[in-house]
Amino acid sequence: MATDEFVVDFPTLWVTIDWIEAHCVVPDGSAQGQPMELYPWQLWCTANHYRVKPTAQAGQKSTAFHYRRSQIIMPQKTGKGPWGATITLAEAAGPTVFDGFAGGGEFYDCAEFGCECGWRYIYEPGEPMAVPQTTPLIQLLATSEQQVANVFRPLQSMIKNGPLVDLMRVGEEFIRVGDMGRIDKVTSSATSRLGNPITFALQDETGIYTETNKMVRVAETMRRGLAGMGGRSMETTNPWDPSEVSTARKTHESKTVDVFKFFPQAPAGLSYKDKAQRRKIHAVVYAGSTHIDLDAIEGEAAELMETDPSQAERFFGNRIVAGTNAWVDGAQWDAREAPREVKPRTRIVLGFDGSDLDDWTGFRAETMTGYQFTPTYGPNRLPTIWNPADYGGQVPRLEVDAALDELMRRYDVAVLYADPPYWETEVDNWADRYGERKVIRWQTRRVVQMHAACERLKTDIAKAATTFSHDGCSITTEHVKNARAAARPQERYVLRKASQSQKIDMCVTSILAHEAAGDIIAAGKASAKKNYYYGT
Repeated sequence: MATDEFVVDFPTLWVTIDWIEAHCVVPDGSAQGQPMELYPWQLWCTANHYRVKPTAQAGQKSTAFHYRRSQIIMPQKTGKGPWGATITLAEAAGPTVFDGFAGGGEFYDCAEFGCECGWRYIYEPGEPMAVPQTTPLIQLLATSEQQVANVFRPLQSMIKNGPLVDLMRVGEEFIRVGDMGRIDKVTSSATSRLGNPITFALQDETGIYTETNKMVRVAETMRRGLAGMGGRSMETTNPWDPSEVSTARKTHESKTVDVFKFFPQAPAGLSYKDKAQRRKIHAVVYAGSTHIDLDAIEGEAAELMETDPSQAERFFGNRIVAGTNAWVDGAQWDAREAPREVKPRTRIVLGFDGSDLDDWTGFRAETMTGYQFTPTYGPNRLPTIWNPADYGGQVPRLEVDAALDELMRRYDVAVLYADPPYWETEVDNWADRYGERKVIRWQTRRVVQMHAACERLKTDIAKAATTFSHDGCSITTEHVKNARAAARPQERYVLRKASQSQKIDMCVTSILAHEAAGDIIAAGKASAKKNYYYGT
C-alpha cells in the first residue's frame, strides 16, 4: 500500500490499522464522535510499529515484530496525542498479538472478543493475523498530570463517544478494560505502579525526561516492567535540547536496530531565520499532517522567534537545536568568519587544551589584531587538532610536541596559555624549553578566571565594534556551538558539553587564545620582536 511519500511493502498488522479506524473516533472539535482516519504519517508509523517478521510464530509477543519499540519525533500540532490514544486503545482491546499467517478464508470478528459493534475483517492469504491481549495492562507516562492529559483526555473522549464504551469503564485516574485489564497514568509524582508487569507503555514527550527530574530512570524502570510480559512501548516527543541528557536523546543516539525511529527532517542548509526558507522547512516536517494550515504554523513560529528562536525551531521546525543555555549564539560566531593568511613571523598567542583517551587535543592561535585561526604543521600542513579516535584511541604526544616546536619557530609567539591536566609533564618541558614567561599554566577549572575568560570572548563575538574574526575552522565552529553554560555560584558559569558525544575542546583553546591575546595587549607587549624564521 502507498500513501503519498509512504510505501508499505512489508508484512504488518493491517487488521490493527483497520480496527483503529473502525473503533477510534475524533476526540474533539466539530467532527467529534466521527470515525477517525489516520493521517499518512500516522498510518506509516502504525504500520512500522506493527511490522511482523516473516519468521514469526503464532503466540510470540514482542519477538514476533520487527521492532521492539518505536520513537516518533514530530513538531507541535501534528496530532501525536490523539494518535497515541488510538495505539493505546488498540493495545487495550484490539488485535495486537500476532496469531500466525492467514492461509485463506480466516477473519477477525469483534463479537468473539466481547465487542458488539458488528465489525469484521477478512484476511488475505499470507497476511499476518492477530488477536487482543488477554489481560491488557497499560501505562501512560508523562512528567505531570497536565502532560499526561495530552493522551489521557482524547483517550477518555474516544471511549465515551465511540463503540468501545461498552468494553471500558472510564475514570479520572485509570480506565478499566473488561474485568481484569486497565490503563493507568504514571507521572513523576505518582510512580507507585512502576515495576509492575505491563503489556504496553506509551511514554509521552520523552524529550523532557531528564536525569535532573529523574524521569530517565522512571522510563527505564517502566521498560523493564515490559520485558517479563513480552510487552512493547512507544515514545512520542518534540525534538529535545541537546544540552540535556534526556530519554529521547538516549533513544535517538542508541545504535540498537530493533527500535523504529521516525524523525522527518528538512535539509540542514535551510535557515529557520529566513521566512521563505522556514516555510519550506514546515512543508517538509508537516508533510502527512493533512489537517495542518501552514499559515497558522508560520504565525505561531514567527511570534515565538521574537522571544525564543531556538524553541521555535525545535517545536515547529522539528530540529534538535541548543536552548537558551547555549554559550554563544552560533549565528554570531558564523558572522565573524573571515579567513585570511597569517604570514610567518607574525606576533601571535596560542591556546592549548590537551586530553588523551577520549576528548580532543589542539592549539588555537590569535594575532594581535584579533584574528583567530587553527595553525597547521608538517609538510602536509595538517591542522593542529588531534582526535584520539584517529590514532588508535590515544593522542600522539610526540607529534603534538613537534607541532608546537614548529609553531614556535614559524611565528613570534608572545605567550602560550596551556590547560595542564593530563599534560603536566609536557607543559613543564615546554616551560623549560621556551621559558616560564612564554608558557603559562592556565587552569580552566578555576571558576572565577574561566568565567571571566569566557565572557571576554563571548562579548567580543557579539559586539559589533570589536575586530574579532576567525578562520571558520569547522571543528572549532562545531565545538563552539556544542558548548553550554553550566551555572555556578555568584552568577558565574563554566562550560560543559551539550552531550558526551559533542566535544568542546577546541572551544576551550579558542577561549584561552583570546584571553592570552587580551592579556598581552593589556601588558603592552603586542609589538613584534625579531624572529628569524627559516621554514616554508
